[in-house]
Amino acid sequence: MSALWTTLERYLALRRALGFKLERDGMLLPDFLAFLEQHGSRHITTKLALEWAKQPADASAYWWAKRLGFVRRFALHVRAIDPKTEVPPADLIAYRTCRVTPYLYKEAEIRALLQACVRLCGPLSPATYATLLGLLATTGMRLGEAIALDRSDFHERDRLLVIRHGKFDKAREVPLHTTTVQALRAYGQQRDQLWRRPRTLSLLVSNPGHRLWHQNVWERFDRLRRWAALPQHPRPPRIHDLRHSFAVATLLRWYREGVDVEARLPVLSTYLGHVNPSTTYWYLTAAPELLALAAQRLEHAWGTAP
Repeated sequence: MSALWTTLERYLALRRALGFKLERDGMLLPDFLAFLEQHGSRHITTKLALEWAKQPADASAYWWAKRLGFVRRFALHVRAIDPKTEVPPADLIAYRTCRVTPYLYKEAEIRALLQACVRLCGPLSPATYATLLGLLATTGMRLGEAIALDRSDFHERDRLLVIRHGKFDKAREVPLHTTTVQALRAYGQQRDQLWRRPRTLSLLVSNPGHRLWHQNVWERFDRLRRWAALPQHPRPPRIHDLRHSFAVATLLRWYREGVDVEARLPVLSTYLGHVNPSTTYWYLTAAPELLALAAQRLEHAWGTAP
């Protein structure tokens, strides 16, 4: 089995050098190799790969298929070295993907969330979370991107933020509205007054002066959501829904202004950090009002066609 472990190390190193983070691969594939060892197999087999992938037994078929996918990609690599390697078929585990319907925040609900931040404890948490949520609502950034921002990523004079490590490790610049620049400047002054000797380079910091953690943000957001009296059924609004709301609000504004949405969509796609506009097109189905406006635009085009 030592040969497989060595191959795994080289496989992960090679793909990471190409820009892939492989966080889950790095955790799950060693577990798979340990599983092979327990079963006395020196080669990857479809039978054992499937048996390992279907763990835990109460998980969804989607998660089983994801686990098998990690093994399949590794097996394709290994087969070039070991012809006895079996590569599991891509469709071995059938599943259906179901995208969560986004919750579209009303402006009053976003204001209620920001106002609820004053109830948080600590000298900086109220300002930090109001700034974080305001930034997400006005830029459509991902939570991880906002948390990863350093102070040097905020270019006040140019009115933009630089996201150095977005999804798929893509970098981009995010232009800011004047009011957003003012809010970030005011927050920075409050933060620096409290922490004259910074403990972190992070733009947004916690009460102890450290970079925010996802888990802590989610826990505090759950509290803010309840204080703001946001609906809990059938599904509570998520932080990520602020991103959906920004995208839909932008598209609605463009439709109402008579803008050529199809021509503008790549701009929105780039701003949001999507790999291609096809991902952004999904937002067109996220709101009935958007669909209605799109249908009206189509009917008008048909009516004026020669």
